Amino acid sequence: MKLHAPSIPLFTVDPYFSVWYNQDVLHTRTPVHWTGAANNMWGTVTVDGTEYRFLGRSLRPIPGDQGLTLEQTGMEIDACSTTVYYENAQIKLKAVFTSPMLVEDLYYASRPVTYVKLSYESADGKPHAVSAKLAVSEELVLNRAGDSRVWSEPVALANGDGVRMGNGKQNVLAHSGDNIRIDWGYFYLAAMGSAKTGNCVLGNLYCVYAETEMANDALFALAYDDIDSIIYFEKPLKAYWKKDGKTITEAIDEALSEYDTLLARCNAFSDAMRKTAIEKGNEKYADFVQLAYRQVMAAHKLVVDEEGNNLYISKECFSNGCAATVDVTYPSAPMYLYYNPELLKAMLRPVLRFSRSAEWTFDFAPHDVGQYPILNGQVYGKNKVNDYATYQMPVEECGNMIVLFAALGEIEKDYSFAAANMDLLEQWSRYLIRYGEDPDYQLCTDDFAGHLSHNCNLSLKAIMGIAGYAKILTALDRGAEADEMLQTAKKYADSFLARAANADGSYRLAYDRPETFSLKYNAIWDKLWNTNLFPESFYAGELARYRKEAQPYGVPLDSREMYTKSDWMHWVSCFGGKEDFCFFNDLLFKAYSTMRTSSRVPMTDWFYADTAVFRGFQHRTVQGGLFFRFLFA
Repeated sequence: MKLHAPSIPLFTVDPYFSVWYNQDVLHTRTPVHWTGAANNMWGTVTVDGTEYRFLGRSLRPIPGDQGLTLEQTGMEIDACSTTVYYENAQIKLKAVFTSPMLVEDLYYASRPVTYVKLSYESADGKPHAVSAKLAVSEELVLNRAGDSRVWSEPVALANGDGVRMGNGKQNVLAHSGDNIRIDWGYFYLAAMGSAKTGNCVLGNLYCVYAETEMANDALFALAYDDIDSIIYFEKPLKAYWKKDGKTITEAIDEALSEYDTLLARCNAFSDAMRKTAIEKGNEKYADFVQLAYRQVMAAHKLVVDEEGNNLYISKECFSNGCAATVDVTYPSAPMYLYYNPELLKAMLRPVLRFSRSAEWTFDFAPHDVGQYPILNGQVYGKNKVNDYATYQMPVEECGNMIVLFAALGEIEKDYSFAAANMDLLEQWSRYLIRYGEDPDYQLCTDDFAGHLSHNCNLSLKAIMGIAGYAKILTALDRGAEADEMLQTAKKYADSFLARAANADGSYRLAYDRPETFSLKYNAIWDKLWNTNLFPESFYAGELARYRKEAQPYGVPLDSREMYTKSDWMHWVSCFGGKEDFCFFNDLLFKAYSTMRTSSRVPMTDWFYADTAVFRGFQHRTVQGGLFFRFLFA
């Protein structure tokens, strides 16, 4: 990987168990949670009696004294693993941090076990006595260090030795929010084979550790059992991996025993992803989709409801913590459409249930189903008691839901999921027909930009929603109704082309704002589905305007500000051929490479196109939208 990652993924499982490193050299600072809160841990190897650190900050009291470290000589990042190379005069050490969150396999997409594999070879040709130690602090089981008293105990395993650590006050699923960490459940640390485990104090933090001799290598497993994962309409639900009764210690033992075969699967998956990305774009594109993959997976939680339905719950990270957010699912969908449509269906099921509940009284689709990890109904806009309807996204969410159902049917060549939900899809399509041609004062997905009347891009969303519903009707042998819907979509598209046109061949931000521009990302479905609602001149005019407006690190979202969105910039890059695609994606590559000096957070999707400084979002699932090019033949 040539991309200099702004933040390096180490252990990435779900919104709570997610550890990153925001520097280039892993032994200079503290590992962090994706929020930036400290998740202190230390990795050391002892060579012939002398200890060297390869992970975590120095604990020496002398300012600037880093203690003994191994020189970091290289790093590689792929879809499932981060591989780091070190050496000194005696040994060469390789550390492989692997989170086997395989999207195509629901069990591994859910199992909360991740690895560090260490191996070494002699650098001087001489034999050496080498041992390895990993220590993990209380910060992984508390919102903040010192919030509560932590305890630990040894864990019996068939394939190794382990220890677990947890908060002394177990209030499972007692709170929700955005910039918070888990403070219930238990963290597990284990080493393959015979190991010494226990607890200690490092840097005034309670820690657990595992230490083992290295003949040539050592394997550590890190795991988190959150007991219950999600509150779903007042009832606690467990993670998918528990559905057949497996315990966390069984899962850890299984993980230790299958490391080699599972790593081979991860490597094959990553290699295939890279190959596809290079074929669709170039090596730069391959680099940033591989970096995005673990982030997207780790911003979800897979659970099973009481009827056995899969639910894949997103967290709207560093936005407001909403759960099962429709306008977050929409941009993240391409990755799941390509790799595993069942997970996209699992994202939509909570929205469908809430839409049919007595609490939801509107004839349009909701924005969310709660605040992670508590899903008891929409929270977005609820503090605006006197003007609740204004703080919805009615055209936006109706269009999103219908487009996603149509996309699922198209990709699977099976519309049964849509057929089972036609009551809602019909209701939402009527809403789009009534209000979508020229939306009034309301929000769209880009709600951070505020309300806007006559939003051309929102009109495109409605047009594609209506066209998507026509595709569903056609597949369900309702041809006459489908023709009527498609005629409406065409009528609205013609209206758009006439009223939104700029003199230069591009199209406006809003119908009443001449010569403005915006990224018309919602039109991408017309290209993918070959519905031909918009002529090639539309796409050519837009691409020409985007090139004109391009800044050093991207194309601004619209005329109002200099910031952009990575997902939408990627979607519009698919308007043209490979040359256009690579032009825009090379800007994104440059942006993320620059962020290693300006914005060291897990891949932000919202940043300034002129400076590459992040605007506020990080670690969001919407980076699944970077896979849209994969959907084109």
